[in-house]
Amino acid sequence: MEKTLIIIKPGAIQRELIGEVLTRFERKGLQLCGIKMMQLTDEILDEHYSHLAQRSFFQRIKDGMMITPVIVCCLKGVDAVHIVHTMAGKTNGREAIQGTIRGDFSMSVQENIIHTSDTLENAEAELARFFKKDEIFDFKANNLHFVYANDEL
Repeated sequence: MEKTLIIIKPGAIQRELIGEVLTRFERKGLQLCGIKMMQLTDEILDEHYSHLAQRSFFQRIKDGMMITPVIVCCLKGVDAVHIVHTMAGKTNGREAIQGTIRGDFSMSVQENIIHTSDTLENAEAELARFFKKDEIFDFKANNLHFVYANDEL
């Protein structure tokens, strides 16, 4: 099973959407394997958003991500990276379809509720960036036979 990262952003924290966001993933059948609240720093954001460093909005993104602490989570499931990224919806909340997290709760490109890993490689790197090894737990969920068919595990 794959593991992936989500970051519940400051806008979602301020709007008290934490439970709503996590509930959607749990109801889908994804397993929460790690969760913590943390205050992001310039250093970690420089690394996390390094692919945007030359863009005019880079500092705005960093500033927005440091307004409040964020909640980082590790979710696990079959095809978890794709499922979580799809459930989040398009980056621009105004373009995200209704039923996705951003489609239901975001009107912005930046203030878009959640970050999700977009590839398995990025998920692995991002999980290592935000979690120590002993902060991610591997345990067998009791509901797996209700979430997946026997040959899907």
